[in-house]
Amino acid sequence: MTQRISKYQRFKMMNPILQFFKFIYLSIKVLIIVAGGHGGTRQVN
Repeated sequence: MTQRISKYQRFKMMNPILQFFKFIYLSIKVLIIVAGGHGGTRQVN
């Protein structure tokens, strides 16, 4: 049972699509935090 769970966890960690989605989610989170905290007046278009 534990081996099955660990295998699934490893599959989730090795899955490039999930990694990509997690990276995008974290990037957007950081961007929102940075934009809200620091660059309120500074906007790059």
